[in-house]
Amino acid sequence: MSGANGDLLRMGELAEASGVPAPTIKHYLREGLLPEPVKTSRNMAYYPPEFVDRIRLIKQLQEERFMPLKAIKSVLDEDPERARALVELEDRILDRALAGERTRTSAAEARERYGVPKEVLDRLEKLEVLSPNTRGYSPSDIKIIEAISRFRAGGYDEEIGFTVYDTLRYKTALEDLVRQEVEVVMERLAGEVPPERVVEMLEAGAQPLQDLIAALHTKLMVAELEGHRASRG
Repeated sequence: MSGANGDLLRMGELAEASGVPAPTIKHYLREGLLPEPVKTSRNMAYYPPEFVDRIRLIKQLQEERFMPLKAIKSVLDEDPERARALVELEDRILDRALAGERTRTSAAEARERYGVPKEVLDRLEKLEVLSPNTRGYSPSDIKIIEAISRFRAGGYDEEIGFTVYDTLRYKTALEDLVRQEVEVVMERLAGEVPPERVVEMLEAGAQPLQDLIAALHTKLMVAELEGHRASRG
């Protein structure tokens, strides 16, 4: 890639090569997200070709990761290659996860198969516990519906005070847990382990993680009830 001044690019050429408008690039420059350009005169500046990839990365972090420019600057100042590795790893993990969610089960079939009333499913959607699209429910949605069906069959229903809102305590607790989990994976593995290997590790660890959470839940439940008994004594 080369511009009118050897390998350096004019602003218009930089905008065309990166796919990012010149006003946005100038904003990045003002915010310190890009190094100073090479100035050949008071009103003429040229930019090295490596700016192209950096601008694309900034735009990606801003639009796809919703990172504020100050946070992007901090990441890029610390280690731009690590920022690229983080993006690549996140994309690989997300692509694999979404691939498993592509099949859909219609709402009518889900209601018929699991006997969960429509109003219950609608409330779960409003609570963002379920997230169906026009084609129906994803595999993870179906697992949630099946679990709720089994709860209801075991007696956990509205007659004794259990409602769909009880799912929120688990959703809230897991949101924080998953946030920490993603941070740990990214911090320890991004740029250190090939993305394909990280995906394999996460897939291999999915069932052990579920077993670990279930076992810890049982232990904590026992400990909580023992505490209640001790306080009564």
